[in-house]
Amino acid sequence: MKHLIKNKNIIIGVCGGIAAYKSVELLRLLKKQDANVRVIMTRNARAFVGSLTFEALSGQPVWTSLFEERNDAAIRHIDWAREADAVVIAPATANMIGKLAGGIADDALTTVMLAVTSPVLLCPSMNTHMYENRAVQRNLEILRRDGYYILEPGSGELACGTTGPGRLPEPEIILDRLISYLCPKDLKDKQVLVTAGPTQEPFDPVRFISNPSSGKMGFSVAKAAEQRGGKVTLITGPSHLSDPLNVTVIRVQTADEMAHSVFTHMEDAQIIIKTAAVSDFKPKKEVRHKIKKGDSAITIETQKTQDILKELGRKKKNQVLVGFAAETEKLEQNAAQKLVEKNLDMIAANLLGNPGSGFGEDTNKVTLIYKDGRKEVLPQMTKDEIAHILLDRILELGKSSRESGD
Repeated sequence: MKHLIKNKNIIIGVCGGIAAYKSVELLRLLKKQDANVRVIMTRNARAFVGSLTFEALSGQPVWTSLFEERNDAAIRHIDWAREADAVVIAPATANMIGKLAGGIADDALTTVMLAVTSPVLLCPSMNTHMYENRAVQRNLEILRRDGYYILEPGSGELACGTTGPGRLPEPEIILDRLISYLCPKDLKDKQVLVTAGPTQEPFDPVRFISNPSSGKMGFSVAKAAEQRGGKVTLITGPSHLSDPLNVTVIRVQTADEMAHSVFTHMEDAQIIIKTAAVSDFKPKKEVRHKIKKGDSAITIETQKTQDILKELGRKKKNQVLVGFAAETEKLEQNAAQKLVEKNLDMIAANLLGNPGSGFGEDTNKVTLIYKDGRKEVLPQMTKDEIAHILLDRILELGKSSRESGD
C-alpha cells in the first residue's frame, strides 16, 4: 500500500550475515514505495556489503559506528529512534537477537533499538542448527512477548551447505509483511472471496479459448485484504503468480470449474470481489485428439458459459458484491449497465488499450461506479494501490449500509 509507506521514515538494520546482500534489494523496494530510508550497519555487516551501496540507494549517509566524528553523533540514536515509523532488521543474526533480548546496547544499531517505540520487524537469518538452538528460540520468544514482529525464516539449502530453516525471506516478502504490520486491521475476521485471472476453455487437448488476463489485479486485492486482517479465499484461473501469503488459493482452469468453486464458497463471504476475466463462451464439445492442420479452416461451435457474477447478484444476502469491467468503448455507459444488470454494489471499470492500463500491466486506471450513481475517477496507479482504495470504498459502503439499516 504505497500511501501507507510513502514519506514514512523506515530504518533498515543490517547485521553481519551472508544474506546482507538482500537488504540492498529491500532498500530499493522501499524507495520505490517513496519511503524515507535510513540504514544502520553493524561492524560485521560491512564485511559482507559495503556501506557505499546503501548510501547510493538511500541518498543518505549510512550509520556504522556509535562514535562517528559528527556533531550529532552523541544524540543521533535518540533522534533516529524518535523519527522512525518502523524498523526492519534484516538479516538479524543470533548475536543481534541475543543482544536485543537482553537489552544490550553496545553499538549504533542496538543503541537505537533501545530507544525505538515504533513497530519493529525482525528477520532472523542463520545456520539451521543456530536457529534451532534453544537459546536463540528462547530469545526470539522474549522478543515476541516484548512486541517485536518476527518473520519466520524460509527453509532450504543454506550457504553453509545445511538444509533447513534459516534462510532470509525474499525482500518482496519482507516488504509485504512490513506493510501488513503497519496496516489497520479493519477487515479482521471478515470473510473475503476474490476471483482472478482468465479461464481456459479447451476445444482439443492442446488448444483453448482464453484472454490475456494475468490475474495481477485479483492477486493484489487478495493480498491487500489479507494485510488488513481478512480471511481471504482466492479463486484463480491459470496464472504464473505466486500464492499470496496466508491466503487460501484455489486454482481452476475453466469457467465451469470457477463457477463451482465460487458458488461453493460464496455463502460464508461478507465481501465478494470478482476481478476474474471469465470466458463468455466455450466450445460446445472438446475433441479427444489434437486437431491436425489441414488445407481448410476449421469451425468451432460455441455456447455461452454460466454468468457467475449475475448468479452472485441474485443470491447475495448482506454481502458487498463488486465487479470489474474491461471495455474498449463507452466505458462508463457499459460499466453502469453491467452494475445494474448484475445487481452490484460497485464496479471498477477500465478502458483497454491505454498504456499502463489493463491486462498484464502492473498499473491500471479505473473508474469506480457506485450503485447510487456516484462515480470516482482514479488516476493511474499500481494495482496494489488500487486494491487498497477498493477495500477502503467497500468498508465505506458497509458502514453506510449499517447506518441506514439496510
